[in-house]
Amino acid sequence: MKIRPLLLLLVFIAAPAFAGLPFDTVFRGRARFDELVRLAEEENWKALPIGERVCTVGRAQAGLGTPYKSFTLEIDDHVEAPSVNLTGLDCWTFFETSLAFSRMLEEPRESWTPQTMLSYIERDRYRDGRCTGNYLSRLHYLEDWLQDNDRRGLVRDMTRSLGGVRVAHEAREMSAGWREYRYLRADPARLIGPLRDMEMRVSGLTMYHIPKSRVPYIEPRLQDGDIICITSRENGLISTAHVGLAYRDGVGVLHFMHASSNQRRVVIDDRLSNYLNRYRSDAGIMVGRPLS
Repeated sequence: MKIRPLLLLLVFIAAPAFAGLPFDTVFRGRARFDELVRLAEEENWKALPIGERVCTVGRAQAGLGTPYKSFTLEIDDHVEAPSVNLTGLDCWTFFETSLAFSRMLEEPRESWTPQTMLSYIERDRYRDGRCTGNYLSRLHYLEDWLQDNDRRGLVRDMTRSLGGVRVAHEAREMSAGWREYRYLRADPARLIGPLRDMEMRVSGLTMYHIPKSRVPYIEPRLQDGDIICITSRENGLISTAHVGLAYRDGVGVLHFMHASSNQRRVVIDDRLSNYLNRYRSDAGIMVGRPLS
């Protein structure tokens, strides 16, 4: 039997999404998904450039009053799978659902489905774009995510071209706080050692960031939908701490849009440079620009 290419794609992407898990575990928030699809059709989001489209989806999630929910990626004790939860977002899932939904809109209308959105989540979230079912196939650190997605042509790392400086950095948050992560608690003997090896590799990556003192000067060069990765400094080393999207308002002010643990919802926050100055621990930013 000859299978149409679209059907073949859906067969391929659905397998890792289910992976023995119920569909309502890997995809939550169908009513919100349907509302986003309705808005996308009515307002023709598909016609927007990718950055503006990502920003528009993010603004819609803020407009829907999407609440903040931490650890939304921890969906099982053992099986890792692409997942979406539109009923509650943390900072990572906010930017990646906005990005995945935006990419989905480039498909024919009949492919605007949860399964297609999950396929784009897999492409962005996992090393080399492939979920193996293993927890460590996921890109857990933003600096790793940015380099992997840049290498595969999904985003462009703009940090160095915007005046970023090379920094010494460290990835150790997960191994230091492994009890906070469902998968790691369930199987520490198998996962902690490889996790530390992964963190050591990430810590060895060449990393640039834009110090927050320089951010006001580069804000005019940022675009709607740019992925803003916030860095922090501790004991002289840089680490990634938070993430959101750039949004320029009608009078030209560049805002930070994110899932806020303080405000407990997705918000369009203050001017980016003002936001950074609000927190002493914030050291600067890295910038990823989405590509179609």
